[in-house]
Amino acid sequence: MKQANPFLYSNDNKRYHTWNYCLREQFGQKTYKVALDGGFDCPNRDGTVAHGGCTFCSAAGSGDFAGNRALDLKVQFQQVRDKMQTKWKDGKCIAYFQAFTNTHAPVAELREKFETVLNEPGVVGLSIATRPDCLPDDVVEYLAELNERTYLWLELGLQSAHDETGRLINRAHDYDCYLEGVKKLQAHNIRICTHIINGLPKETPEMMMETTQKVVESGVDGIKIHLLHLLKGTPMVEDYKKGDLEFLTRDGYVNLVADQLEILPPEMVIHRITGDGGVDDLIGPVWSLNKFEVLNAIDAELVRRDSWQGKLYQSSEVIAK
Repeated sequence: MKQANPFLYSNDNKRYHTWNYCLREQFGQKTYKVALDGGFDCPNRDGTVAHGGCTFCSAAGSGDFAGNRALDLKVQFQQVRDKMQTKWKDGKCIAYFQAFTNTHAPVAELREKFETVLNEPGVVGLSIATRPDCLPDDVVEYLAELNERTYLWLELGLQSAHDETGRLINRAHDYDCYLEGVKKLQAHNIRICTHIINGLPKETPEMMMETTQKVVESGVDGIKIHLLHLLKGTPMVEDYKKGDLEFLTRDGYVNLVADQLEILPPEMVIHRITGDGGVDDLIGPVWSLNKFEVLNAIDAELVRRDSWQGKLYQSSEVIAK
């Protein structure tokens, strides 16, 4: 008997469980992120675990489209929100601490910054981007408290499940550290969105699929699938010059993402399946600047295959057998 497409009648008209659909189901209306720079640092930049940062990461700590860290956080929030409201006047918002590592600070500092934006009108939740090696017990306890009183997502950077890749990109933590961080958060029922990157140096499509499967097995609630963007001024430019980095083609990326969606659990929330770097800083792949063309191509590929998120998903119980 043919399996039915569970997303055929979603209000997004997508074949995967989108972040937009998830938020509309949760809050009953358009809900958007307000991307912020909370003024934090990163442990593999400040010497806590390493120096130099991840080799793909920009000077803005992957918060290139976030607010201005030179501004008071409340002012910053209001400025970014006002821009978003030109598109969605009546929408609610999630305060998104995006730049750098947003649990890399004492709890008192986290509390001051997170509570500041939670008290802003229209804010219905928090999304906090961090690393699995920045989840000490006292921080997790505070996150558990937040989770009891607001809609909370922890966005956990993994990028690759392959430790050899982690060493190559100066990630400064291993896959086991990621699993430990996941378990700490899951013990408090905190929603987790794992970030992965397709196209890292020396990785094959098979390795990228293995990373996706490892994310599935970790039991997290959501995933962000990023395309590697090579940006000017990042350490990874040296890999490119040496020939250790080859950009994915658009068709290769589209097919890979379709393959990844097919093995994800149907209920996993897809927060992102591509992205675009700043046009002035982007070295490649240049095709990624046409973000909506890429999204449409992924949709078209799923239709061509008569496929959808979870069509080839196997639960951990099945895999264990």
